[in-house]
Amino acid sequence: MEQYKQEFIEFMVKSDVLKFGEFTLKSGRKSPFFMNAGAYVTGEQLMMLGEYYAKAIYAKYGTDFDVLFGPAYKGIPIAVATAIAFSKLYGKQVRYCSNRKEEKDHGDVGILLGSKLQDGDRVVIVEDVTTSGKSIEETFPIISGCADVTVVGLMVSLNREERGKGDKGALDEIKELYGIDTGAIVNMTEVKEHLYNREVCGKVVIDDEILGRMNDYFAQYGVK
Repeated sequence: MEQYKQEFIEFMVKSDVLKFGEFTLKSGRKSPFFMNAGAYVTGEQLMMLGEYYAKAIYAKYGTDFDVLFGPAYKGIPIAVATAIAFSKLYGKQVRYCSNRKEEKDHGDVGILLGSKLQDGDRVVIVEDVTTSGKSIEETFPIISGCADVTVVGLMVSLNREERGKGDKGALDEIKELYGIDTGAIVNMTEVKEHLYNREVCGKVVIDDEILGRMNDYFAQYGVK
């Protein structure tokens, strides 16, 4: 596993973004782990988050894109932080764009924040995590309706590796439905491998009990 992935896994735990216990998801599933990207709140955390996204995007898509699109609301700071990091790490100036939940009819009018999309733009979408793909269902028509653009791919921070609406994982469903490449900084297999019996901040994050619960969860909801 790449060094930046190992660092990112521990970064999520230290930032109290990735937690282990018992959580009820919107889907009603009882999950032994939960990720909340809203817990990235400090300047240092956002700076580091942007750099991890930039490294993962560079590894998968290179620099052949023009715009980072972050769906409202959690995708907005991710897009901004990643655009800054991409400039810093790779000297590539990419624009950021996001959508509003409600279209504005005065001042900076329209549905978009940041850069307006232009014909010919190549776009990478950035999100925190995708479980059902609902956000992309809302976002994709907005992007394609604003200009004649190419969506290069979607990058999320964590692939939960569980089934979406059918038998496939949410990222695979998105790839099949929209014809766009998908990726994640890390997936839950990598998280389990790295954190099992490992101390972070003086505490073992995934012990035998939690690992057993995770394995039971993936036996029921994991991608086959």
